[in-house]
Amino acid sequence: MAAPTKQSKHDRTALGRLSLPERNFVADALRTETVGGVLLLLAAIAALIWANVPALRHSYEAVSDFHLGPGALGLNLSIEHWAADGLLAVFFFVAGIELKRELVAGDLRDPKAAALPVVAAICGMAMPAIVYTVVNAIGGGSMSGWAVPTATDIAFALAVLAVIGTSLPSALRAFLLTLAVVDDLFAILIIAVFFTSDLNFLALAGAFVGLAVFWLLLRKRVRGWYIYVPLALIIWGLMYNSGIHATIAGVAMGLMLRCHREEGEEQSPGEHIEHIVRPLSAGFAVPLFALFSAGVVVSGGALGDVFTKPETLGVVLGLVVGKAVGIFGGTWLTARFTKASLSDELAWPDVFAVASLAGIGFTVSLLIGELAFTDDPLLTDEVKAAVLMGSLIAAVLSSVLLKMRNAKYRALYEAEERDDDQDGIPDIYELDKPEYHLRMAEIYEKKAAEHRRLAEVAAGAGDQDERPA
Repeated sequence: MAAPTKQSKHDRTALGRLSLPERNFVADALRTETVGGVLLLLAAIAALIWANVPALRHSYEAVSDFHLGPGALGLNLSIEHWAADGLLAVFFFVAGIELKRELVAGDLRDPKAAALPVVAAICGMAMPAIVYTVVNAIGGGSMSGWAVPTATDIAFALAVLAVIGTSLPSALRAFLLTLAVVDDLFAILIIAVFFTSDLNFLALAGAFVGLAVFWLLLRKRVRGWYIYVPLALIIWGLMYNSGIHATIAGVAMGLMLRCHREEGEEQSPGEHIEHIVRPLSAGFAVPLFALFSAGVVVSGGALGDVFTKPETLGVVLGLVVGKAVGIFGGTWLTARFTKASLSDELAWPDVFAVASLAGIGFTVSLLIGELAFTDDPLLTDEVKAAVLMGSLIAAVLSSVLLKMRNAKYRALYEAEERDDDQDGIPDIYELDKPEYHLRMAEIYEKKAAEHRRLAEVAAGAGDQDERPA
């Protein structure tokens, strides 16, 4: 099959340059996620050390299983469950705001522009599930874990980028972020639909009433964190007791926030709150979840089991092969059938490298692994080990592929950041403005005049040196 080729000027450009406001938003968001990703990586390493050093293993289990909370409210939970059900609600709250913003002000606002990342994300979730199902159908394993390899961890992916020092151009960074946002949405739907236990309809009705009050307060422009934080905690507690995973409360509240700017606003309420909460999510909630979820006992035999048991092998292949093939295939097919041309600055191997990077499925994959095999603690730990192994292989593979193009990426990134006139706006966004060319001509003329003056001074000094004493 021939790859989609460069089209006429009337065709859309796939993965083209972002608008300046969108570029700035993506840069700010990814900067925070990168820092959080490094903390997430450190937390995962700390968890593995804590759980595998014999002298420390008992304390790790004791802390993870320590229970606290009001039992009368059904919230006497272990530290591990508080991290998974409580702290991850903050993560999904931010994911809800991101999704809302993408829908009203970002790339998902335009159906034509949204088609590519949405189709790529759906294919990037469907293919890992298919790979897992095929492996377990052949090997006679459990089908319960089909959803484990479907998730992408944007923070961990960005941590890998930070470690290998790749400066992706803004189009690829935005593509990766949008993939993760759509990925989170479908992960939330999977958790809500497939991992809901017996429902407590009274608690569920209470949660819906709380969400209605939350929405009404927002509509009435009521301000004050002292109102919303207690209400959010009540909604979360009711959602937890309803039988639906409590993180659904977080994303629901995030989706209710207004994310479009009104006249005179520098930031919408959603953007403002995301700016406040994102560091808490990326720097505290997600790393702490990783600390109490990634602590699986790893041995030579356990690592061997990862590649021999159908459940764990399905997870590894789903993350490494399914994610890369699904996202790349979805992107290629969308570009092919919508006649969207790939940006002149990029090539299809770049898309495959980013697709392989999306195979790092850590946070949500660990959570789904816990939900899928609740009744089998041993298999839960083995699946967690498979998530870690699959994410590690995907990270190494994508690092190699991205490094091969690193010089190209660095040149594109530097071109995007260049600001010769120092007006705070990258020059690449001003190339079509006549005043920009006039200003740049003035700057270059001043520089040329300065060079001529220095040359004349140097020539005069040389003449003096040659005069006889």
